[in-house]
Amino acid sequence: MEAGMGIKEIAKTIKKRLFLIIILTVISIGISIGISFYILTPIYEAQTQILVNQKSSPDEVYSWQTTETDLRLINTYNVIITSPVILNPVIEKLQLDKTLEQLTDQISVSSENDSKVVNISVADSSPSAAVDISNMVANVFKEQIPKLMSVDNITILSEAKLSANPIPVKPNKILNIAVGAFVGFFLGIGMAFLLEFLDTTIKTERDVEDILGLPVIGVIGFITEEKQKKFSFIPRRVRRS
Repeated sequence: MEAGMGIKEIAKTIKKRLFLIIILTVISIGISIGISFYILTPIYEAQTQILVNQKSSPDEVYSWQTTETDLRLINTYNVIITSPVILNPVIEKLQLDKTLEQLTDQISVSSENDSKVVNISVADSSPSAAVDISNMVANVFKEQIPKLMSVDNITILSEAKLSANPIPVKPNKILNIAVGAFVGFFLGIGMAFLLEFLDTTIKTERDVEDILGLPVIGVIGFITEEKQKKFSFIPRRVRRS
């Protein structure tokens, strides 16, 4: 019974403060739209794929051990790609107005399990710059890696290309708006119950029982204006001559 009354009170509070909840939700959605569309800088991503094999002699038979060694070296290649020996030439050739640390933060290198394919992904506020950097990193790596390791069989599987209508990967506007609506709604719920908690005025008979701890014996109903006029009417006495 108490649980039922609790649910009724919750529903009553939400219904009472429904306008406040809606207003805060709309405001939160508006803020998230403004931030997503007008404040946050769109970030675009370009990706280049390369295939790396070890240097092999004509007499050497390509075996399972060779493949296993190639796979173990993938992590080494990933580190080399983001090293100064690769990125400094990239900065010089593209004449980038970036520091080595800034460029490193823009590049992510990954590879699938049991695969010798390396993915070079570059994120930038300019879609064309992301494409140029991604392809240049792959080309510089292809030039430098034979000098660093016994690798002479590097193939660029797919170059990054600039699409006609590039789509930013960040920010996720739909997700931001959904989060804004979620935050605004629950902020409105919280404000509704806070205002209800701070409101100490006595409104019902139950409030009297809860606050004073006294049983309610009787209730005086509201007297309308018409009833007040009716009760306050006093007939005039007729004077006798």
